[in-house]
Amino acid sequence: MSKRPVDLVVISDVHLGTYGCHAAELNRYLKSIKPGILILNGDIMDMWQFKKYYWPDSHMKVLKTITSLLSKGTVIYYLTGNHDENLRKFSDFKLGNFHLRDKLLIELNGKTAWFFHGDVFDVTMRYSKTVAKLGGFGYDLLILLNRLVNFISCKLGRGKMSFSKSIKDGVKSAVKFIDDFENTATDLAIDNGYEYVVCGHIHRPVIKRSVNGTGSVTYLNSGDWVENLTSLEYHNDEWVLYRYDEKHLPIDSEPEPEPEIQNGSYFEMNHEIFEHIISNHP
Repeated sequence: MSKRPVDLVVISDVHLGTYGCHAAELNRYLKSIKPGILILNGDIMDMWQFKKYYWPDSHMKVLKTITSLLSKGTVIYYLTGNHDENLRKFSDFKLGNFHLRDKLLIELNGKTAWFFHGDVFDVTMRYSKTVAKLGGFGYDLLILLNRLVNFISCKLGRGKMSFSKSIKDGVKSAVKFIDDFENTATDLAIDNGYEYVVCGHIHRPVIKRSVNGTGSVTYLNSGDWVENLTSLEYHNDEWVLYRYDEKHLPIDSEPEPEPEIQNGSYFEMNHEIFEHIISNHP
């Protein structure tokens, strides 16, 4: 299968380990591209909702594909989010082409891009993690209900709908939170002289130019792989918001071999880190 070259790809809010995660679709997308740099911008693994009895093969395949990209020369930055915050204990960890960070600055054709997940702006995260975790649990249930309703709706010949998107678009407090989030991110980026600010967290994919009284910046959000199935791609000095569409992906005629890693698997190489993460998981 021929792969599409991309200079840089950003994905976030995959939430591996939850029922809402579209792991099969993400895996197919990742297998269709050849990124020079892959930025995993937070909430890739959902340690809040993770249950030992729910880890489908499709979720493991995503990790294997990411490992395969590493073995083929892709530089991968894993930026921590709120749902995988336990990894922040290991910030600045590096293994070959793999880097674990909380935030990242990269020069793109002479312009500075600032990458971070965005939960630092979330008031509920700063002052009430219990409320935030309950909200995450409720969101997961809403996605499950949404899938059931969409299944029935499609059988009846009607289109799909998004409950959470309708809530976000219709509830004034949710709209205000999103606006405040974006304004805070862009104001800080302008103050620091950055050309791009790239976030995740709020599951709202977008590319837009933002202006305030002192300057302007391009704000980008990579969306998620629960509802929107989106990523950001930077290639030939241009940003594009990618939306998953299986019709536009090449047919995988022959499966790729499993990545070969010396001295055991990725997890075996890092067993001490993963054991520490699991032991500290509530």
